[in-house]
Amino acid sequence: QVQLDESGGGLVQAGGSLRLSCAASGRTSVGRDMAWFRQTPGKEREFVAAINWNGGTTYYADSVKGRFTISRVNTKNTVYLQMNSLKPEDTAVYCCAVRLAWSSGWFNEREYDSWGRGTQVTVSS
Repeated sequence: QVQLDESGGGLVQAGGSLRLSCAASGRTSVGRDMAWFRQTPGKEREFVAAINWNGGTTYYADSVKGRFTISRVNTKNTVYLQMNSLKPEDTAVYCCAVRLAWSSGWFNEREYDSWGRGTQVTVSS
């Protein structure tokens, strides 16, 4: 079992930046593909970014490309999401996720096995 703990959310003005962290723990947590999703009330969970087990491959939603960067430090078992040029429409609860088995897909929440509780990001206009 893998436990995920997000941090770094908060309130920021439009155009500002935040860095989210996701610390993984558990016997099988090391070197797994991971992703960030976000959700707002009444909407489905939305893919934001993903990173493969060694950080060599990343994927981004079109809505965040060029503004967000996903990265990881495996020695710390932590994945980061650097968010720049934030917009009010980025307001959401951001959750990290991990998958324990290889899959060819990256963008669907069903590809992932464990989830954190999330951290709130609020961008004011």
